Formats: sequence, structure tokens, C-alpha cells
Amino acid sequence: MTDLTGMKIGMLIEDEYEILEAWYPKLRLEEAGATVVVIGSGQKDSYGSKEHYPMPADVAVGDVNAAELDGIIVPGGWAPDHMRQHPQMIQLVRDVHAAEKLVASICHGGWILASADVLRNGRRVTAYGPIKDDLVNAGGNFVDEEVAVDGHVVSSRTPADLVPFMKAIIAQLANQK
Repeated sequence: MTDLTGMKIGMLIEDEYEILEAWYPKLRLEEAGATVVVIGSGQKDSYGSKEHYPMPADVAVGDVNAAELDGIIVPGGWAPDHMRQHPQMIQLVRDVHAAEKLVASICHGGWILASADVLRNGRRVTAYGPIKDDLVNAGGNFVDEEVAVDGHVVSSRTPADLVPFMKAIIAQLANQK
């Protein structure tokens, strides 16, 4: 197993997140030794999944910056639609991307990559199929694959793709270490 001890990964969270797409990456990265910092908008201390399962935020987005992180993950569900209403969340993803650190999204999380201008110039990306047009219009090269890796950007489609998604994330982080 890859040892990610000493690495600090941010995970954006908002209400209506997809439970598996947040909890599985968080637990898998912690199992590998990384510290996962759950980053909320700052409007509350805990956010509910689509099934109302809570995920406490460790910090508000205004209290963290890209220099502190080795990467960032954006889970899906309807949470990214809420995240897009918080410019600091978009800016944090933009800053992590500019530093060429891991930027990962799954499902509707691709909306944040589009808003943060991560996809410009044909970056390979995948996501939940219905947001394909949004990603293409943001400059991405959409592929219907379980995981797409383009440099430091890793994306995936749905909870069914979580195992290859996390393998790609862990490989990317190991290369950054």
C-alpha cells in the first residue's frame, strides 16, 4: 500500500453531496496515511448528504489556502451546484490547479472544474454524463471512461468508478510526494 503520510488533501463539502463520493475518498486517503481536511463554505459546521448523512467541516474555505494543500477533491451529488455559489471555493480549486497539485472531481464535481477554468485547452475529463456539455463548453475533452487522468487532474463518473478513481488519485499523490 502506498504511504501518503505527511500529505494534506482538501475535500470540498456542501449540502446534498453524494455520500460515497465524499466518504470513500476520505477514508481511503486516511487509510493511506494522508490527512484529509474537509472544507466547507463556512455557513455551517456540518453538511448533509442527499440522504442527510452529516459530514463535519474541519475548516471554512476562507481559512485555508492552496499552499497548505497537496491536492483537492470535489465530490459530486448536488453539492457542486451549491459550491459554485461560493467564489472562495472556486478560487481555491483554481489556485491548487495553478500550483499543479492534484485536482480531482467525480460525478457533478466536474462543474467546479468548469467554473475554476481547469478544463481550458482540451484537458481530458470525465464526469456524470448529463454534464458533458458543460465540460465541453468549458474547454474540456470529454471521455466516457471510468477515470480520466490528464496531468495532475483526475476525474471520474459515478460511485461505481470509485475504486479506479482512488487508485489514480493515490498514484498522482505518490508522484507528487
